[in-house]
Amino acid sequence: MLDIKNLRHDPEGVGAALARRGLADAGGLIAAIVDRDRSRREALKQVNDLKALRNRVSREIGAARRRGESAQAEIARMREVGESIAGLDAAVAEADEWIASTLLGVPNAPDPRVPVGGVDQNVVVRSWGTPAELPFDARPHWELGESLGILDLAGGGRVSGSGFFVLQGAGAALQRGLVNWMIGLHAGEHGYTELRVPYLVKADSMTGTGQLPKFAEESYLTSRDGLWLIPTAEVPVTNLHRGQILQGDGLPIKYVAYSPCFRREAGAAGKDTRGMLRVHQFDKVELVRFERPEDGAGALEELTGEASRVLELLGLPYRVVLLAAGDLGFSASLTYDLEVWAPGVRQWLEVSSCSTFSDYQARRAQIRFRRQQGAGTEHVHTLNGSGLALPRLMVALLETCQRPDGSIRLPDILAKAVGFAEITPPAVRG
Repeated sequence: MLDIKNLRHDPEGVGAALARRGLADAGGLIAAIVDRDRSRREALKQVNDLKALRNRVSREIGAARRRGESAQAEIARMREVGESIAGLDAAVAEADEWIASTLLGVPNAPDPRVPVGGVDQNVVVRSWGTPAELPFDARPHWELGESLGILDLAGGGRVSGSGFFVLQGAGAALQRGLVNWMIGLHAGEHGYTELRVPYLVKADSMTGTGQLPKFAEESYLTSRDGLWLIPTAEVPVTNLHRGQILQGDGLPIKYVAYSPCFRREAGAAGKDTRGMLRVHQFDKVELVRFERPEDGAGALEELTGEASRVLELLGLPYRVVLLAAGDLGFSASLTYDLEVWAPGVRQWLEVSSCSTFSDYQARRAQIRFRRQQGAGTEHVHTLNGSGLALPRLMVALLETCQRPDGSIRLPDILAKAVGFAEITPPAVRG
């Protein structure tokens, strides 16, 4: 969440930053929080003053009693003071709860480098490779997958309904091989520690990374146990250090984790629903970093480069897009999207969002570090990015690597990882 000290110091600046996101009446919201905070601090000062008065008078009452003197007037007065303290304590507690719950609903302030505007103002900062122009009519992945016998959309619908699919045979093996290969790349070459994490988390964990309360309707909840299915491995991995104080000489901490991801995506009906483009369950390899504040900006560039490396090794053309303020995720202060070209659907498909959250998530989850023994604590900066997300990576691979007869020729580096170089239609096999 936002630092209340920043709101006190520069409410107009924070309000203006949030207005860049398109947040309605951002200035008024920040002013209301600051005003409530001011009233809370005034009440707290009155409580402390009254408690000091009560302590002093209590000592005087004790001394009077020891001298055999009556202190009934002072005792009656202190009863009134006690009632005033109780009322003020209740007001402070109510203000604390209101401020905390309100701040949980306020998004992160965008980095000054983030352009103003919505999705139309996103900026392509660099690109790699040339989008494939196949010498034949490129088929979309759903036609390729079903003709190759590796994608069963109808089966997914029978089992779970719309927004689900089944991979089979070489399709399932290809996805498994991609996951293993990407984890090996990030752990072996990029220095990440591999984790296997729970796929069900407590509400505190969803709150810590910013999914709750804002995106409750977009997420799946198990009503019996009150556990949430993770929308991304970012949630359990980031919350692994929730409430902890890390050692500064142990930073950065870099984790890579595979997980399935579950998203209801309420309100997304009708948007790119064909095939595997927008689904309720998908697999992803996630990169998460914990950094010192001064290292956050450089870490984001490095993280984006590590995710991009996957696409370069696969020979898939991509572009890096700096998101405008109105297109930023709730908790992010700056995001680069990696978009890969898919010639069958003729679209740029997002396969990774690499984001820095500054200290926003760390404040929500209370993740701090100490630079040295005896020093005070500071909040870390958290970052994450997909390295990469499936199945859109599969979509780009299938559509880019297709041949005129409908078969797929895999990139050499991937063929070595999965153990086969081609996927051919059933009639052509053996």
